[in-house]
Amino acid sequence: MTRLHLVRHGPTHARGMVGWSDLPADLSDTAALSRLSAHLPERAVVVSSDLSRAAATADAIQGARRRLPHRRALREINFGSWELRSFRDIEAEDPGRARAYWDTPGETRPPGGESWHQVRARVDAAIDALIAEHVGGDLIVVAHFGVIVTQIQRALALDSTQAFGHRIDNLSVTEIGRDGTVWNVGRINHIP
Repeated sequence: MTRLHLVRHGPTHARGMVGWSDLPADLSDTAALSRLSAHLPERAVVVSSDLSRAAATADAIQGARRRLPHRRALREINFGSWELRSFRDIEAEDPGRARAYWDTPGETRPPGGESWHQVRARVDAAIDALIAEHVGGDLIVVAHFGVIVTQIQRALALDSTQAFGHRIDNLSVTEIGRDGTVWNVGRINHIP
């Protein structure tokens, strides 16, 4: 069985929708980072999104583990013209699209951004490639809320609305395994 340890990056403290903007993570809670690193398997391979908040978090928890090159396909949702804006502002400008995007995620896209189905396809392909490269191993994937939720959705066979109902805190771990075509889910949003 290949085990995925999906870690959400450290907080950015941004107040708008943060997708592809390269904001830094606040990694000042060194005790939390130490607990997280100690919780993760020592022989795991570490990979992250190429955005600095994920890459820096991976650096902080890597320890002696082997590191793979960053993966652009593990980026957060591309919010297009909604990037760094508040939901209130977006809803005031385009209420129908804003509600559809969050209430019934699927084909609706922010202007210039990605739909949920596009995010899911991009991340599924990246995770499948990692699993194929590391069959039977442990992978620590440091990424983003949307990336983690796509894999919860897939492993639990949820619809997109159910998947969006999961809370994924910064510096949490979600444990998912795959044995052939069979998925299993351990802890979701675990804070060590």
